[in-house]
Amino acid sequence: MTDLPFGFSGDDDEARKRRDEPSGADPNNPFGFAMGGAGGFDPSQLGQMLTQLGQMLSGLGQPGSQSGPVNYDVAKRLARQQLGATIAPVSSGTAKAVADAAHLAELWLDSATTLPAGANRTVAWTPNDWIEETLPTWKRLCDPVAEQISGMWSSQLPEEARQFAGPMVGMLGQMGGLAFGSQLGQALGQLAKEVLTSTDIGLPLGPNATAALLPAAVAEFSRGLEQPESEIMVFLAAREAAHQRLFAHVPWLRHQVLGAVEDYARGIRMDFSALEEAAQGIDPMSLGDPSKIEELLSKGTFEPQTTPEQKQALERLETLLALIEGWVQVVVAEAVGERLPGAGALAETLRRRRATGGPAEQTFATLVGLELRPRKLREAASLWQRLTTDAGVQARDGVWAHPDLLPDSDDLDSPAGFIDAVIGGGATAFDDPLAQLAETEAREAAERAEKDRDKGDDPS
Repeated sequence: MTDLPFGFSGDDDEARKRRDEPSGADPNNPFGFAMGGAGGFDPSQLGQMLTQLGQMLSGLGQPGSQSGPVNYDVAKRLARQQLGATIAPVSSGTAKAVADAAHLAELWLDSATTLPAGANRTVAWTPNDWIEETLPTWKRLCDPVAEQISGMWSSQLPEEARQFAGPMVGMLGQMGGLAFGSQLGQALGQLAKEVLTSTDIGLPLGPNATAALLPAAVAEFSRGLEQPESEIMVFLAAREAAHQRLFAHVPWLRHQVLGAVEDYARGIRMDFSALEEAAQGIDPMSLGDPSKIEELLSKGTFEPQTTPEQKQALERLETLLALIEGWVQVVVAEAVGERLPGAGALAETLRRRRATGGPAEQTFATLVGLELRPRKLREAASLWQRLTTDAGVQARDGVWAHPDLLPDSDDLDSPAGFIDAVIGGGATAFDDPLAQLAETEAREAAERAEKDRDKGDDPS
């Protein structure tokens, strides 16, 4: 179980059981607001509470700049504060070293995969650059979570409270946006100091067709390792370039990976019994105190995999991440293995770093209640290696032509049948993977255009 910034948990059986048990709280008043007179809602108390919340938000979060469910201005400010003021810009010499490493890596990769180069530029980022350049993708990943929580929060207010408060209820959304922005900023600040490349955590976080390495983190990672930093830079550049080739020339892959995270987030359910228990001992009039807000929001837990939809999204994401990482490992090993004697040791170091749950997993566990650990990574790498040996590089890369051709979780456990199917499938399906990818992309574009035309012809 992992804590979420809003203190909510999945709607599992245990949560429902706690909800059904008598708790001494009025089910029509889940937030513990005092009821005035003969059991009616006391509007003066809510008004005073929201006034105090407004004062707090104006001082801390500048809510006027918040246009969505998360205050990203707060997130960026807190992330940069964690980095401190000592972040030096990347020198011209370091930038050239990164570019040279990437150029060499691309040359070596050409013989290891049929997919051509996917990045049209390679850049050297500071941690601040990483925050700025990846924030658009983080918005896509975090907004569904925050929207779910924000909507369920306001929907649980007593009807009389909603009628009285009107626009003032928006302060609750701003409070949630501030809390989520604060958690996101802390997580990204930590992650920015440790990631090595733009695809280090397996997700395409950066802009399209842009390969990026973070030289400061690479230097820190290189300390204590036996390989020279220059060789480590080339190895990491090869991994980044391999990721970029895959995401650039498999047009559906980026959407599938990010979409699986979004689908998981949309399945989040709120356990109001934990919130009720947390609110029992807190005077609503004290909510103007930020420490009380933090205390309330930190209560409760989020239980992953609480719905069938979430389980399916989680399994799909874990399998995709394992297939991506496994393919990158095999391709990079083939490209640099004989040229960099320490490549095997470096690959194992990165495998352990990923398997033990690094900063990426901690970030997602905090923000989405979701672990990014590809649990079948070794099985995926073994499948790609066997497919390379038995069917060849062209057939192996041709599997990425369409999502229906990819192995599933069961295939990772027992790959023999899948490999036989690829080998026995004939040349038509795998002869020219690039042509197959282009054909798939054209067909999907035509289908989208037809749907758009149908929508335009519909009088409604």
